[in-house]
Amino acid sequence: MRERLFLVLMYAVLGAFALFCFIPFWIVFINSFADESLLQTAGYQLLPSKFSLHAYKFLLSGKQVFLSYGITIIVTIAGTALGVLLTAAYAYTLSHRKVKYRHILSFLTFLTMLFGAGLVGFYMLIANWLHLKDSVWALILPYLLNPFYAFILVSYYRTLPYELNEAATVDGANDLYIFFRIIWPIALPVIATVSLFYALQYWNDWYLSLLFIDNHKMLPLQMMIRQLMSNLNVMAYVSGSQTQYNVVVPTYGMQLAIVCVTIGPIVFVYPFIQRFFIKGLTLGSVKG
Repeated sequence: MRERLFLVLMYAVLGAFALFCFIPFWIVFINSFADESLLQTAGYQLLPSKFSLHAYKFLLSGKQVFLSYGITIIVTIAGTALGVLLTAAYAYTLSHRKVKYRHILSFLTFLTMLFGAGLVGFYMLIANWLHLKDSVWALILPYLLNPFYAFILVSYYRTLPYELNEAATVDGANDLYIFFRIIWPIALPVIATVSLFYALQYWNDWYLSLLFIDNHKMLPLQMMIRQLMSNLNVMAYVSGSQTQYNVVVPTYGMQLAIVCVTIGPIVFVYPFIQRFFIKGLTLGSVKG
């Protein structure tokens, strides 16, 4: 009886917490279809009484959203693929017993988690030395190797029996073959989890574009949202040079609509990664 009461109580608490988390998303979604005059007079509501698609039509009438979408998708796909490949290979190097200086490399990697070059040095490296301003590489290169993700992979690689390497070496396999044909498939749950981390990092980032992107055609989605929220002249972003100041801008509805439009693709990633997520995070945590 106590166990049943405890389960009912737990389901009630979890249901209330899920509802508490869901309500903000629902308010943003449903009010993005609300009429602008209703939003200005009654504010955000759980179920608006008057609906309109004016905000979406206004938002998608210009080119900036599609340009920013393209930049963000390119940066997310390229950055995630390169970042995962580089991090997984680097972590394998750090965990390999026969790499002579792996402890020094691990120490230097850990050191970058504690100390950085500072904003001035970082800006000079990307803008003045590498000349990457207004380039997609300025949005990709700085996040290619995350030390924390590398150590997650290192901790997992060390749980694998080293006899796998020795057996493959005896059969004539080189290091590249061992890594890509043996280690990579085994570590797929952890690599999928790290891939999700990288994808979220690239998709949500706006800091690098704030530093290195001046051309509005190269702005990613998150930076476009930031400027759109803070800039009163919204027409400049949705209509380009054909600005029409006599058109009433649905400010509130448009802010909500662009949030719904921008989070869409990354939300669809979760169902494909979710089955790896819990397994990837807990692999290696149990020692036996």
